[in-house]
Amino acid sequence: MKDLMGMMKQAKAMQEKMAGLQEEIASATVTGQSGGGLVSVTLSGKGEMTAIAIDGSLAKPEEKEILEDLVLAAHNDAKQRLDLMLQEKTAALTEGLQLPGGMKFPF
Repeated sequence: MKDLMGMMKQAKAMQEKMAGLQEEIASATVTGQSGGGLVSVTLSGKGEMTAIAIDGSLAKPEEKEILEDLVLAAHNDAKQRLDLMLQEKTAALTEGLQLPGGMKFPF
């Protein structure tokens, strides 16, 4: 019974930490780049694009397709960085937590 109470207390603490982590992630931003920094995209913690910066040298009509590809690549880079940040923060949160084999956060 004592172990059950300890697990309940641990679960409540984890729930509070997860709520804090969700708030932290929601307020975070990540920026991805492409084209050697000529294009950058910023995403919110929710994955929404919040800003885009394009170097003026790319604003040529004949380079439209290149610019579109660079914007897409910058967005994908930012998304990968966001996913990595989420994994790292979740891993740090659950570090040391004694979960049954095969169980991972978030469920």
